[in-house]
Amino acid sequence: MISIDTVVIGAGHAGLAVSRLLTEAGRDHVVLDRGRVGERWRSERWDSLRLLSPNWMMRLPGWDYQGSNPDGFMSARRFVQHLEQYAESFDAPVVPDTRVLEVSESGGYRVSTDRDTWRARQVVIATGPGVPRVPAGLGKVVTAASYRNPAQLAPGGVLVIGASASGLQIADELNRSGREVHLSVGRHTRLPRSYRGKDIFWWLERTGRLSRTICEVRDAAAARREPSMQLAGRAGELDLGTLQTDGVRLLGRYDGTDGARARFRPDLAETAAAADARMYRLLDAVDVYSGEVTDTDRPPALIAPEPIDAVDLRGAGITTVIVATGYRPDYPWLRLPLCGPDGHIQQSRGITAAPGVYVVGQRFQHRRDSGFIDGARHDAASVVRHLLTGRAACGAEPAA
Repeated sequence: MISIDTVVIGAGHAGLAVSRLLTEAGRDHVVLDRGRVGERWRSERWDSLRLLSPNWMMRLPGWDYQGSNPDGFMSARRFVQHLEQYAESFDAPVVPDTRVLEVSESGGYRVSTDRDTWRARQVVIATGPGVPRVPAGLGKVVTAASYRNPAQLAPGGVLVIGASASGLQIADELNRSGREVHLSVGRHTRLPRSYRGKDIFWWLERTGRLSRTICEVRDAAAARREPSMQLAGRAGELDLGTLQTDGVRLLGRYDGTDGARARFRPDLAETAAAADARMYRLLDAVDVYSGEVTDTDRPPALIAPEPIDAVDLRGAGITTVIVATGYRPDYPWLRLPLCGPDGHIQQSRGITAAPGVYVVGQRFQHRRDSGFIDGARHDAASVVRHLLTGRAACGAEPAA
């Protein structure tokens, strides 16, 4: 058994942010990962994916974007290189190809892997969103995490379930490749790519939306369930209206299957109208912040098609179902009673009920941008401050 002060689980952007701060503090630690640095971006992203946030937001502790295109959007491959260069910049103690099998209490914490066993005083969990959430009754599907490109799929039409960032972009790519695409739309967060000449993330940061804390929202659980933004990592708009114009068939929320028939709720118009209303409220706030009084073009509201309650998959020529409905938490190796009824690790500003065990990178962990690449630096700083001093950041309380 190897004794060490701190084990960080996960060598993505959040785990590396913690590692950088621990290195600066001279704290002995390792970063364990089942693959390589940025493994999810290597093996669980489609080929053409570009990040939703612009390059200028690739901010990590001690490491900002220094390229020539701050307003562009990195490909997944380029982002992996960004993380590799970051890890190399401070000689991050990453132990790759190491699968964690168990984290348990044992005179500190015992971290068992398929290679070695570590005894640590502290553990920081930075493992990402979990595993794809797949609706029951669908049979064999392709998830957004396993989709790579149109050529991977069997010939024929495609049903995409989920219309947030991943589902929207995959549906668009398949449609452009000549496929017949049906898109099942659930609750989503609609935003324009740009507004008043600025990227929407510029406005979200300037108006304080990204720094809003979980303490400032009325319903913390609902805020953490908020769907990802309906955006694409490129200039120009991509939304339900542009997809519909391009020939994608829009359907309501997926509601199960009857044999070869997929059922859908007649709620598309209502769901889209609610998303449009939330978007317009945000743009109203941007207008107030900017002080602009001139009219400006806004994305038009979706004119929803007549609802369809079911589609015969075989009759419609659909040979592939792609599920892009988000992720569910998955900690089969965690032998500590830290997860709530929803499966998420319970925490306050990354501090859990187990002394010395922390989490970084959860959606809306403390700030609205906690789940974004750019936001991890704030949570990493809070966690490392507590790890080093035992003092929580202002407003933090032990998790229930």
